[in-house]
Amino acid sequence: MSYSVKEVFYSLQGEGFHSGRPAIFCRLSNCNLWTGREQDRSDAVCQFCDTDFIGTDGQNGGRFKDAKALCRHLRAFWPDANIPPFVVLTGGEPLLQVDQALINALHQHGFEIAIETNGTKQAPDGIDWVCVSPKAGAPLLLDHGDELKLVYPQPALLPEKVAHLDFKFFYLQPMADADPEISVNNVRQAVAYCLTHPQWKLSLQTHKLLGID
Repeated sequence: MSYSVKEVFYSLQGEGFHSGRPAIFCRLSNCNLWTGREQDRSDAVCQFCDTDFIGTDGQNGGRFKDAKALCRHLRAFWPDANIPPFVVLTGGEPLLQVDQALINALHQHGFEIAIETNGTKQAPDGIDWVCVSPKAGAPLLLDHGDELKLVYPQPALLPEKVAHLDFKFFYLQPMADADPEISVNNVRQAVAYCLTHPQWKLSLQTHKLLGID
């Protein structure tokens, strides 16, 4: 199988459990909840996405003929040969492309593998860290993993609807908005919810606060 990758970059994880950890980010192209085109946003299942995942023209993106070719590309971004590389497979929706062959090849190249998915697809075996970010109106087929990260608020998907699922960690991430006042209010709501429901922790997009990728 070939793989279409929007971009690859090395940075710090900005969200959730691994916040602050150095990682190679591999953003795979395409999503099943939105085309990525602004003219389609109002009809999308997920209307608040702020990510460009169309095509393969991002930094270090491209089409890779097989899993080994993509692994070699990713490995070049890790700066320390003495520490196992950590890769975050993201999107778009990475499980439209991530298959068992890619997971096996990444492990053969020494990678620790994390994935960030909307949970609408089942995942292949062997992923070391599964982070699911469910979206209102979308089926949740991947209902277990390591980390559940819920963008908040989603009126049609309240935290109570997913709090019983089989995850080790539960995070609320305030929804960003073009209106700063709405963004601030979403943060306040998320903080208040976490304080009254201590099962949940607050996740902030620290990479945006720090001005890094």
